[in-house]
Amino acid sequence: MPFPLRSAQTIGVLAVTQLIGWGTTFESVGVLGRRLAPDLGLANEVVFAGLSVMMMVSALASPLVGRMLDRHGAARVMAAGSLFFAVGLCLLAASTGILTYAVSWVILGLGGAFTLSAPAFTAVVEREGAGGKRTIAILMLFTGLSATIFWPLLSVISDLAGWRSTLVMAAALHAFVCVPLYLFGLPKPIAYEKSGDSADFAPVPLNEGDRKRAFLLVAITTAIASFVTFGLSPSLLEVLHQFGATPEFALQLAAARGVLGISARGVDMLLGKRGNPFITSVAGCSFMLVAFAGLLVLPASAFSLWVFIALYGFGSGILVVARALLPLALFSPREYGRQATRLAMPQNIANALAPVIFTMLIDRTGVATVIITAIALAGVALIAIILLIALVRRVRAQAAFIPSPP
Repeated sequence: MPFPLRSAQTIGVLAVTQLIGWGTTFESVGVLGRRLAPDLGLANEVVFAGLSVMMMVSALASPLVGRMLDRHGAARVMAAGSLFFAVGLCLLAASTGILTYAVSWVILGLGGAFTLSAPAFTAVVEREGAGGKRTIAILMLFTGLSATIFWPLLSVISDLAGWRSTLVMAAALHAFVCVPLYLFGLPKPIAYEKSGDSADFAPVPLNEGDRKRAFLLVAITTAIASFVTFGLSPSLLEVLHQFGATPEFALQLAAARGVLGISARGVDMLLGKRGNPFITSVAGCSFMLVAFAGLLVLPASAFSLWVFIALYGFGSGILVVARALLPLALFSPREYGRQATRLAMPQNIANALAPVIFTMLIDRTGVATVIITAIALAGVALIAIILLIALVRRVRAQAAFIPSPP
C-alpha cells in the first residue's frame, strides 16, 4: 500500500523536530549532567532533578496547551514551544548556580508542554483525522531513537566545545530549524467547514457520564504505565544487579530492552488500521505484569532475566503507542488535542515523581518491594483497561439498538 506524500511530509517534519526536542532537552542530561554539575557547584541529584521540574511544569501547563491547540492549531503552538526551548537552553548555558539552573528547567518544561508528544500527535490528527493512527505509530518509532542519536552527538560536541557551547548550538537548532519547519514545513490541516462533519463524530458514542468514566479509566491506565516505566528506567541496572546479573550482563539486558521497545512500536506500525489500542493496552499491561511476577517467581538465572527483559521491554514499548492512540479511539478528531493534553497532565506528574519514589523504595526497602509495587500497579492498569473495554462494548451495544429516525 503506497504511503501518501502528505503523510510522508508530516512524518518527516515531526520526526526531525521531535528528535531535536527530546534529544536536546530531556535526553541531554544523561550526557551533560555530570559535566555541568561541578561547574555550577551542584550535586548530581540536584542536576538530574531538573528533569522532574521539566515534567512537572509540562504537566501543569497541559490544560492551557489543550486550549491553545483548539484555538491556534498545533503548528503555531509547537513553534512557540521551540522558542521556549531555545530560551531555556540559552539560559541553561549561561547558568552560574541553582537559581538560573532551576529557572531554565521551568522554561524548558513550558517548551515540553507546547512541543513534545501530545501536540505533535495533535498535528497528525489535524492533517489526517481519525486515519492518523499509522502515522502516529511511525512517528513514535522515529522519536524512540532520540537518545541513540543525540547521546553520542552531544558527547562529541561537548568534548570539542564544552557543555555551554553545546547547549547554545542546541538552542540554535530549535530557533532556526524547528520553528521554520513547524510554520512552513507541515502540510495544511484538513479544512472542516461545518459542525456536522466527520471531525465532530467520536468512534464511541459516549454520553457525558460515560465520557467522564472513560477518561478516568484511560488516565489511570496511561499514568500507571508512565509511572512504572519512568520509575524503573533509571534503576533498571540496579534491579538487574540485585537479581544476579553481572554489570556487563545488566548493560546487555538494558540495551536489549531499548531495542525491544522500539521493535514493539514497529509491530504496531505494521498493523496499521488493523491495530486496536484497547487490545494493545491489555497486551502491554499483561506482558508487564507477567514480567515482574516472573522475576519474583522464577529462580534467578540468565534465562529468567532474559524472559523479564523480553516481556517488560515489549510490553512497555507497545504501551507507549497505546497511550497516544487511546484518545483517538474514544473521542472525535476535533477534540483529540484537548483530550490528549488533559491526559498528559497525570502522565507527566507520574513521570516527574516516579524516579524519586522508585529510587527511595530500592534504597530503603529493597528491590523486592519495588517489584511487588510494580506488579500491583500493572494489575490496577490491566483492570482499568478491561473496565474501559467493557464500557465501550456496552455503549456500542446500546447504540446498535437505538432505532434510526424515519
